[in-house]
Amino acid sequence: MTSARPLIGLPADRRFVGAQPFHMAAEKYARALLDAADALPLVIPSLAEELRVDELLERLDGLLFTGSPSNVEPHHYEGPPSVPGTLHDPARDATTLPLIRKAVARGVPVLGICRGFQEVNVAFGGSLHQRVHEVPGYLDHRDDESQPLEVQYGPAHEVTLEPDGLLRGLADSARVCVNSLHWQGIDRLGEGLLVEARAPDGLIEAFRVGQAPGFAVAVQWHPEWKVMSNPFSRALFAAFGAACRQRADRR
Repeated sequence: MTSARPLIGLPADRRFVGAQPFHMAAEKYARALLDAADALPLVIPSLAEELRVDELLERLDGLLFTGSPSNVEPHHYEGPPSVPGTLHDPARDATTLPLIRKAVARGVPVLGICRGFQEVNVAFGGSLHQRVHEVPGYLDHRDDESQPLEVQYGPAHEVTLEPDGLLRGLADSARVCVNSLHWQGIDRLGEGLLVEARAPDGLIEAFRVGQAPGFAVAVQWHPEWKVMSNPFSRALFAAFGAACRQRADRR
């Protein structure tokens, strides 16, 4: 057994700060990996094929696909053009979408959060509602950006966990309360993905990759937020960290 913490990659957003592009990830995800998964976070620049994905996966023990202000470009799932002003990140799309399938196929543990949840769905052939609040029958899942972060990331609604799912095994009950800060959501579930949780309106809020040889789970909410004060979020990150540690030991 190794005493070293597993190394978990966080594919970055590519965003301009001033006139220059930066590759960045929010600190809250790195903190969650350090504190709740007992892992070392490593920000991965979104440089697509220049990363040499096969080589990268040989060196990582897991991948966390984070949330982001940007959305997956709709041409990746044959969706209609986005509403003008929608923020996209084609460099991240070009990096994460191929990386997800290769990582899952190799048994590299994967956790997707918010945008990462949507990326995993698209990588497996699924599609997205771009504005869930405008789709008849669905709730408004957006946060109020005029409010303080504590309010934006506060409990918003319950999700019902599938009785035989991985998440149900981590929770004390069949329903847990989660936050909600997303405009987009699953339209068509990707091939081979199994529902883990649904919102009260039926919207899929979590899934796992059914035939994955390793841990491969994605959630629409934000468990990284104040992870250590939420037992369910802490259990999710601990399970992810344990799977990454097992891969590190095998390597």
